[in-house]
Amino acid sequence: MDSCGVLIVGGGPAGSSCARRLRKAGIDSIILDRCNFPRHKVCGGWITPAVVEELEIDLEDYARGRVLQPITGFRTSMMGHAETDSVYGRAISYGIRRLEFDDYLMHRSGARLMLGTPFRTMERVNGGWRINGEIDAQVVVGAGGHFCPVAKQLSGSTRQAEPAVVAQEVEFEMSPEQRARCSIRGEVPELYFCADMKGYGWCFRKGDFLNIGLGRQDQHQLSRHVSEFAGFLRSTGKIGFDLPSPMLGHAYLLYGESKRRVAGDGFLLIGDAAGLAYAQSGEGIRPAIESGLLAADTLIAANGDYIGDRLNSYQEALAQRFGGVQTDWCSRIAGYLPAQGVQSLARMLLETRWFSRHIVLDRWFLHSHLPALPA
Repeated sequence: MDSCGVLIVGGGPAGSSCARRLRKAGIDSIILDRCNFPRHKVCGGWITPAVVEELEIDLEDYARGRVLQPITGFRTSMMGHAETDSVYGRAISYGIRRLEFDDYLMHRSGARLMLGTPFRTMERVNGGWRINGEIDAQVVVGAGGHFCPVAKQLSGSTRQAEPAVVAQEVEFEMSPEQRARCSIRGEVPELYFCADMKGYGWCFRKGDFLNIGLGRQDQHQLSRHVSEFAGFLRSTGKIGFDLPSPMLGHAYLLYGESKRRVAGDGFLLIGDAAGLAYAQSGEGIRPAIESGLLAADTLIAANGDYIGDRLNSYQEALAQRFGGVQTDWCSRIAGYLPAQGVQSLARMLLETRWFSRHIVLDRWFLHSHLPALPA
């Protein structure tokens, strides 16, 4: 029988960030993950300077033997219409590969690792938890993504009642011939919004690697939109070749859409398990990391008392950081317009340089108005 103060189920950025902060406070934790690392992870994959600051990442050290693609601008458009370039003249984000990034964060977290070990059961024992019948922990942190087994067992909600965003994407290393037939520039990812503004596609080059994908809020139409998007990329010369493998699917919950209970006696949910992806962009790495840090701070402040209000304060910390659940002004305006009106307004705004840079990019995607959490 093994034991720890905190058992973290899931070794992604949320779990690793939580574990590292706990370790710095002298709290013993174990990361349990069904996969062995490094493992392939479907994700567009970029981090902002705020994430670099929060995790105290030495970029020069990280770049040794890993992909780190500086991003100095974006190209945005409604798919098939005029494109708008936003050039910043400095690195506003960095492209990473999740199999490298997650492995890096996990192995520097200082946590004990139980990899290749699936979560099977959890039961209450002596005021704590017994996991898989062989690990005793005072508190369990669910960090296993959208389908996190801890969330399924303890959050009090069902997947059927959750309006998840669904996406399909592929990442691969381009051959010399493919690189010559790809017009995407590494420092300028391209974002293509669907006409109904219920999703968007992306084309993101990270050195010799290319990531292409599309996500939408209506999963029943996803396959059609993905197929149309792939055809759009070929017909416009963005890529002059067929994708080498099928796109892989995944799902996540937007902040404010989830009904999951993120805190309770002896447990917390973080990252995609808690449904924290940014509403307008669906980006989840920064919210995952910040929720992991906030969860760790909550556990440190609880000082071993992991029941009642001592952990419920985590919910308040999330609301303070990410804001109350409210509809953004663009969505409110769209609610009063017919579908054709939404399309016309969105196209006009996306073709406006100021709106594309300061609203779409700075606020929706980069969240540059939010300062980094203290390291």
